[in-house]
Amino acid sequence: MPLPFLTADRTFEVAAESSLPYDDRDRWRRPYRPGPWRVGGAALVLLLSSFVLFAGVLRALTGSAASAGVVLGFALAILAGALRMLRMGAWVSAHGLRQVSFLVTRTVPWQRVAAVRTAQQPVRWLGLPRTVQGQALTYVRRDRSSQDTTPLLTTHGLDFLNRPAAFDRAADTVEAWAAEYGRG
Repeated sequence: MPLPFLTADRTFEVAAESSLPYDDRDRWRRPYRPGPWRVGGAALVLLLSSFVLFAGVLRALTGSAASAGVVLGFALAILAGALRMLRMGAWVSAHGLRQVSFLVTRTVPWQRVAAVRTAQQPVRWLGLPRTVQGQALTYVRRDRSSQDTTPLLTTHGLDFLNRPAAFDRAADTVEAWAAEYGRG
């Protein structure tokens, strides 16, 4: 009995010629996969939260309930931080462009986006204050000056460090979304 999900013998449906092959365009989507630095960092933070959760359980068994509650609350805060770190990045939908950072989420409707382009510029290395020369996908808002650009993605960020092909694919995808919906 053949197992078509394990072989290359099955027939594949031809992908649509659209640069935006998503079924539901109203849903927010990240146009790229999270990078290994982001996933690895989140995994380490989740590992830390598991140790703190274990300490909270030990504290509950041996100490007071109040101190165990404080430790468990701290573990839940670490867990929420790890999950937020995984959600960080650029998101697109038919509604607009969304930039999710650790503490703030900014959403710009496509009607306010004047241009989305890739530029060579100094970028932050892994989000740290140190800058290096790299590429950044930036957008310009219609209600601001053209010098006021906001970087969405960079080649030296957590998602694209040492992955230039992935950056190019993500930049092309975001530019395709902007071309599709930015006519507004």
